[in-house]
Amino acid sequence: MVLLIPALVYAGTVKHVKHKHWTKEYDHHFRKYAKHYFGPHVDWHWFKAQAIAESGLNPDAISSAGAVGIMQILPSTYQDIAKQNPFLADIKEPRWNIAAGVFYDRYLYLKWKRKNNIRNQDRLKFTFASYNAGFGGISKAVKRAERRRGKVVNDWDQVEPFAPRETRGYVKRIEKLMHHAR
Repeated sequence: MVLLIPALVYAGTVKHVKHKHWTKEYDHHFRKYAKHYFGPHVDWHWFKAQAIAESGLNPDAISSAGAVGIMQILPSTYQDIAKQNPFLADIKEPRWNIAAGVFYDRYLYLKWKRKNNIRNQDRLKFTFASYNAGFGGISKAVKRAERRRGKVVNDWDQVEPFAPRETRGYVKRIEKLMHHAR
């Protein structure tokens, strides 16, 4: 069964990540795993915003591609993550789904850190874009942007026009969820 993801816009306004509309039931998991994988200086709300964009915080969400849970992780990706993190149990359990999603974000984040000297403030955008479209898909977008500009590209604004349309919208949804919360 495929469950639809709730709309993020209601009556023309974005329900920001801290809005009472979004459950706080999983906040301790976002806080814990953001701190564990990214350190105490990264705002855990980014990962909650990502989960809102992914599933509307619905632990029972299943995409048409077979992605599961709050963080919409493919079972094959979850198995790869679980090999490195044997404590992860059931993909459908919100705690482990969130842990795996944030772990995977960290993996992508570190890949972008080593590539093209991506600026710190843009690295999360590249991470979220890669979570959505795959690291290879966003790497291709970077190459297209570099060919077009004739130089090394290291910020999201330069790459965004070359990323898939769905991915551009995904990153913008996460940003809107965060920026409306400040």
